[in-house]
Amino acid sequence: MQNNSQELYTAYQDMTQKAADLQFAAAVLGWDQEVYMPSKGFAHRGRQLATLATQAHELLTNDSYGNLLQQLAVADGLTDVQQNNVRLSLEDYEKNKKLPPAFVEAITMQTSASYNAWLQARNENNYEVYALQLAKMIELKKQQAQYYGYKAHPYDALLDEYEKGATVAMLDPVFAKVKEQLPPLLDKIKNATQVNNDFLHLHFPKQEQWDFSIDVLKKMGYDFNAGRQDYSEHPFTTSFTPEDVRITTRVDENNFASLLWSSIHEGGHALYEQGLPVAQYGMPLGTAASLGIHESQSRFWENCVGRGYAFWEFFYPHLQQYFSQQLGGIALKDFYKGVNQVKPSLVRTEADEITYHFHVLIRYEIEKALIEGSLAAKDIPATWNDLYYKYLGIRPDTDKTGVLQDVHWSHGMFGYFPTYSLGSFYAAQFFEQAGKDIPGLTAQLQSGDLAPLLHWLRGHIHEYGRRYTSEELCKKITGKGLDFASFKQYAEKKYSEVYEFK
Repeated sequence: MQNNSQELYTAYQDMTQKAADLQFAAAVLGWDQEVYMPSKGFAHRGRQLATLATQAHELLTNDSYGNLLQQLAVADGLTDVQQNNVRLSLEDYEKNKKLPPAFVEAITMQTSASYNAWLQARNENNYEVYALQLAKMIELKKQQAQYYGYKAHPYDALLDEYEKGATVAMLDPVFAKVKEQLPPLLDKIKNATQVNNDFLHLHFPKQEQWDFSIDVLKKMGYDFNAGRQDYSEHPFTTSFTPEDVRITTRVDENNFASLLWSSIHEGGHALYEQGLPVAQYGMPLGTAASLGIHESQSRFWENCVGRGYAFWEFFYPHLQQYFSQQLGGIALKDFYKGVNQVKPSLVRTEADEITYHFHVLIRYEIEKALIEGSLAAKDIPATWNDLYYKYLGIRPDTDKTGVLQDVHWSHGMFGYFPTYSLGSFYAAQFFEQAGKDIPGLTAQLQSGDLAPLLHWLRGHIHEYGRRYTSEELCKKITGKGLDFASFKQYAEKKYSEVYEFK
C-alpha cells in the first residue's frame, strides 16, 4: 500500500510540475513583455500567454488529476511534506475547477490588452486611452468572483486569491485602525520641524545609482547567479524557480529614492523566492505563504532595514563615495532623517511609511466599489482624486501621478493592494521578533553583516513555503496573529527620533 501511495504521489508530482512548467514559461513571456518586448508584439503575446494559461489550467482541472488527488488525500504512507502538498493542491483543484477554460483564456487575453492600454495611457498621460480596456477587465473580475462564490461580499472571492481567508469583514477593522490611529502620529509630525530631503533631488546619474543598488542587493544576499535586475515601467519581481528570480526597478536621475528603495523592496521579494525549497518546485510547499507574507518580506527589507539608521551606518560612507559631490556635505544623521521624511505625496511607491497606508486604503475602497458595482471604470479618476484629498489633503493634477501610477489593475490584480499594508504590519512584528532572537542584530547591521538576518528569515519563513496561512505563520514566529499595535509602536519610536518629539 505504501509503495502504491508513493507511485501515486510520483504521478501527482509529475502532473503538477508539468503545469508549473507551462505557468513559468508564461511568466518568462510576461517578464519579457514588461522589460524588452517591442510594442508591436502585444497582440500575439496575449495569444501566446492565453494558450499557455489555458493548457496549464486544463492540466490542473481535469478529472484524472482530481481523482488522483482524492486517492492521495486518504492514502497511507505519505510523508508530512507530501500530505501538505496534496492537501493544498486539492484546495487549489477545487477552486480552479470553478473557472471554465474559456474564461481563463479570455482573462489572459484581456490582461495583455489592458496592460498595453495602460502603458499607452501612461505614456500619453491620458486615462481615457485605458478606460475601455480596464472596464472590460473589471467585468471579467466580477464574473470571476461569481464563479468562485462568496458569502458576504463579491470582493471577498478576489481577496482570497492573494491572502487566504481575507474578507472585507476582516480588513475593514484593520483599515479603521489606520484611519483612527495614524492621523494623531501624523499630527505630531506636522507640528514638528520638517526634516530636509532636498539633497535627494539633486542630479544622481543613472549608472551610479544602478551600481550602488547592485552593491546593496549583493550585501542583502540576493544571488545574481540565480537572478538579475532590469528596468521596467513599474518595479516588479518574477520567479521561475528559486534558482531564477528576477527583479526590475526604475530610475529618476533627479530623485535618488526612486531606484534604490524599489530595488531593496523587490530584492526582499526575491530573497523570499530564492529561499523557497528547490525540491518542491511546482508544488504548494515550493510557493510563498501568501501575498501578505510576501509583502512582509519586501517591506521588512525596504523599511525596517533599508530605512534604518544602523543599515546606513555601514552603507552611507559607500554611498558618499559614489556621490561625493551630492552627499559629501550631508551628515549621516541628516541623510537618515531625509530618507524618512513624512509628507503626503501622490505616488504610492515613493510614499513614506506612515502615509503609505492611506494610499493603500484609497485603492481598497475603490476596488470594493468597483467589484460590488457601485463605481464604474469611467468614474475612477474623479473618485481617486477626491479620496486623495480626503485622506491626504492633496489632489493629483495629472493622470500619470494619479490613477495611472499602478500597473496592478491592468493585470486584473484586484484584491492585491490590501496585502501591502498587511505586509507592513507583519513586517514590524517580524522585525521586532528578529531583534529578540538574533544576538547583536543592531551591531551586525552597523557592520554591514546582513547574513544572520537573512538566515533568520530563511529558517522562520522562507523554508515553509505555503505550509501555513499568514496568521498561522505569524503566531508560530511571534506568538500572536496580526497585531497593528506592533506597527504603531515601531512607527512611533522611529518617527519620534526622526522628528525629535516625545
